[in-house]
Amino acid sequence: MSAQNTRPHAIIVMGVSGCGKSSVGEAIAQALTVEFAEGDALHPASNVEKMSKGIPLTDEDRFPWLDIIGRTMKAALDRNEGIVVSCSALKKSYRDRLRAAVDGNLFFVYLHGSRELLTARMGARKGHFMPLSLLENQLATLEIPTGETGVVTVDIDATIEEIAKKALRDLAALGVS
Repeated sequence: MSAQNTRPHAIIVMGVSGCGKSSVGEAIAQALTVEFAEGDALHPASNVEKMSKGIPLTDEDRFPWLDIIGRTMKAALDRNEGIVVSCSALKKSYRDRLRAAVDGNLFFVYLHGSRELLTARMGARKGHFMPLSLLENQLATLEIPTGETGVVTVDIDATIEEIAKKALRDLAALGVS
């Protein structure tokens, strides 16, 4: 086994709101026995306030948040620990910014689902600051990570356990275990 495969990795579970990033991320982290960081909890208060009011975030709003996520992952890797983080990572430029924060030692699990399934899931959530009205903005902003290195795509039309199992299997094929 190469040194590449034995060093800890950072993994971001990504996708639009309602796709299950937190639940799947927690399941992956538990299976890998590494820390899980909830990306929503790392948002500056101003971002949460905007989203709560149904106001989409701009790149300028997201950059400080992405930098916090990057520092969180880097700190874990510097401690020689793996980490899984939930983060929408909607644009390639955001993913590249996150990759740079950890010197490229980053993998993504892209959770893909139909607009109808995402709408149903978001409509069923209770107590989340992200309103259903922002789903369309997120879908319009999303740059699907097709062809990017270190990305696995998993369809969300399954149970959390099944989604996490497929993500782990696909990550293992990339050398992440």
